[in-house]
Amino acid sequence: MKKIQIVFTGIIASLLVVFLISSTKIIDTINLRSTINPLPQVVKAPIKKKAYTFAGEKIPIEDNDIWERLDRELMVNSYYHSSTIQNIKLSSRFFPVIEKILKKNNVPDDFKYLAVAESGLRNVVSPAGASGYWQFMKSVGKENGLEIYDEVDERYDIEKSTEAACKYLNKLKSKYGSWSSAAAAYNLGAKKYSQALDREKENNYFNLNLNQETMRYLYRIAALKEIISNPNDYGFYIDQNEKYSPLNNYFTVKITKTIPSLGDFAHKHGITYRRLKQYNPWLRSYKLTVKNNIYFIKIPKG
Repeated sequence: MKKIQIVFTGIIASLLVVFLISSTKIIDTINLRSTINPLPQVVKAPIKKKAYTFAGEKIPIEDNDIWERLDRELMVNSYYHSSTIQNIKLSSRFFPVIEKILKKNNVPDDFKYLAVAESGLRNVVSPAGASGYWQFMKSVGKENGLEIYDEVDERYDIEKSTEAACKYLNKLKSKYGSWSSAAAAYNLGAKKYSQALDREKENNYFNLNLNQETMRYLYRIAALKEIISNPNDYGFYIDQNEKYSPLNNYFTVKITKTIPSLGDFAHKHGITYRRLKQYNPWLRSYKLTVKNNIYFIKIPKG
């Protein structure tokens, strides 16, 4: 009995020693972290640059209110890592297409970042029903030349929707006299933007007091431009081979007759239905009815 007590006492003593040593190490680690850095990370605000522009127009950051609004968007997008990385990766796929169309239509190159702000360069649908890369409402899309019905929706076609966006933006620029106002009206709607200018007796976007989304809108575009153009300055290091490749390895098939099954059509051309939709997201049904129109479907080669 005495031997058992001695053994038991020894075990307890050993456990106490181990506990004390472990506790001391934990406390030392905490103290070391507190001495070197309260948290194991360094978080800094973006450095303010001397000047920022959008579409060749100066953003008047000498006004503290305007700088703070831009600063907010720089911080939000600098530290929204997953979204910003995706934006950088997708820009490699879609910017070459968008840039050519903007240039052809005399729309400033900076408007490619409007598409990033609107959709993250993805074919998404807003709660209000705005759709596609440029987030057109159905009525505005049709007004600017897009075909939209249950089987075909050209808001989801990168080339045609960018052409429509250029057409609309040029109309807004002609109406309001500046690209910054054109961008704001694109977001808010021309009617509401005109009402705001009239109500507040102003003539430019930067002086207006609008709803929260539109108040942030141009600054978000400018922040996305700044970060995607200079990713390393904001801690993003994406190798070129990590960016998404353009979807440009394809040939087109002219369609003049109804296709009752796009699945059969895809397999006939040696691809899956999924690949067909990846290259032709404007096809919104399992079939394509042809009446008076002619369509061109992209068929990926690889």
